[in-house]
Amino acid sequence: MLNTVVIIPTYNEIENIEAIIRAVFSQSPTLHILIVDDNSPDLTALKVKALQKEFSEKLFLEVRKEKSGLGTAYIHGFKWSLEKGYNYIFEMDADFSHNPNDLIRLYSACAEQGADMAIGSRYINNTVNVVNWDMKRLLMSYFASKYVKFITRMSLADATAGFVCYNRKVLETINLDKIKFIGYAFQIEMKFKAYLKKFNIVEVPVIFTDRTKGESKLSSGIISEAIFGVISMKLKSLFKK
Repeated sequence: MLNTVVIIPTYNEIENIEAIIRAVFSQSPTLHILIVDDNSPDLTALKVKALQKEFSEKLFLEVRKEKSGLGTAYIHGFKWSLEKGYNYIFEMDADFSHNPNDLIRLYSACAEQGADMAIGSRYINNTVNVVNWDMKRLLMSYFASKYVKFITRMSLADATAGFVCYNRKVLETINLDKIKFIGYAFQIEMKFKAYLKKFNIVEVPVIFTDRTKGESKLSSGIISEAIFGVISMKLKSLFKK
């Protein structure tokens, strides 16, 4: 997994951060990690700085001034990663909802099988691979993906997934400064932009396990952004044709 970086955005992840860093590094000695921390009050960044002494030259930290949204954290990380010359760039959560063991499978889909973008999909092949979610949240997520598929006409089963491997050319082609959404809809927008650019997007089945430590960042405002943002995004794409 040469020239590969895993971007992990954090806000109050002190309970998970050391374990997730060690788990990611256990997958390959050549992997690098970038933590983008939004000045967590629980001092997540301080813990990362301590771990940098052990993982020198492959654990990196960017601390932003305040909590500014998942999307902007990833955009920050994407720009940093492109500038540093990485060929494969991951999105991944800090809370173990994304299994580090799946990193190699997503990487292989891009580096060995020719995909431009590999998505860790929870809903591929008409199955639901989610553990520890209550029925309300599970149905909301599942039907959100169906809704996105209907509106955008993308063939993706899990357009809201946040576990993704990008070939750098995807991020170089998408105008990152024009990505509009900062919450839940950010994941949809990135996939839609790649779809419009006709990149080869594949889905790799994964099991998503809800966090056992720390608090979820999902809110009603983030969900509303996704519901109404998808329609706006689709309409704008039609007018640009």
